[in-house]
Amino acid sequence: MSEEAGLGGERWLAVRVEPSSDPQPVIDALFAFGSLGVQEDGRAVLTHFPPRTSSRAVKDSILAADPGASISAELAPIADWSQWRASVGAHDLGVLTIAPPWLAVESGIATTVVIDPGMAFGTGEHATTRGVVRLLQRLGTIPRLVADLGAGSAVLSIAAAKLGARHVVAIEVDPDAIPNAQANVRANRVGEQVYVMLGDAATLLPLLAPVDLILANIISSVLTEMLPVLTSSVPAGGHAILSGMLADERLTMVGAIRPTDWRIISEDIEEGWWSVLLNRL
Repeated sequence: MSEEAGLGGERWLAVRVEPSSDPQPVIDALFAFGSLGVQEDGRAVLTHFPPRTSSRAVKDSILAADPGASISAELAPIADWSQWRASVGAHDLGVLTIAPPWLAVESGIATTVVIDPGMAFGTGEHATTRGVVRLLQRLGTIPRLVADLGAGSAVLSIAAAKLGARHVVAIEVDPDAIPNAQANVRANRVGEQVYVMLGDAATLLPLLAPVDLILANIISSVLTEMLPVLTSSVPAGGHAILSGMLADERLTMVGAIRPTDWRIISEDIEEGWWSVLLNRL
């Protein structure tokens, strides 16, 4: 999902949905209508659509999937670019720093993940990104082959490469995010380690298997659905770092993880978001 919906130009349509029960039909309807990404906020599902999207058509699509859903759709405010740019900071996360180009000039390239905050999700401004980077460093030695699912700006792929991963495949389903991810890879001089791939993670991951480490900063409902393919794609002794989950969802996710061949070895909570490091049994 864009981190700058409503920046300059025309206003994007901000949509918030409270499903009547299971959120998955609503999420499926949003993606089918053209959403590039959704965020879960408690029971609510949030997303943005490009300028001139019909709010009536969006609502009709959602109600067809969930007639009892509560929907709000309004134009997102246009933010001032210079003010937004000033709000993006550098984040020191263990041995790594995530910073936009204008704050990374004097930083060492080996320990700085330089991310241009374009239309791809992942600048270090969100707690879920920071949680994954912290958990990466708790692994000690980064495995040889890493798959980054829903890579967005490729920030996590670049972090893994700078921490020692030899090969990282950054998988992203949004074609508009690919140029930004590729530019970030080049800017960080990790082109020999990180390969950006367009496609659906659930489809591509089995083709890459066996994978030593999976990074997945995705909403909880998708993570739960993908647990079987994550399990089958990582050999015994491998790892996964999952993020994008609210702290309030921890018990539900632990319950989903417990019957699988994964065990929790470390957790991270920041600003109400939960990230978890798993070991494959």
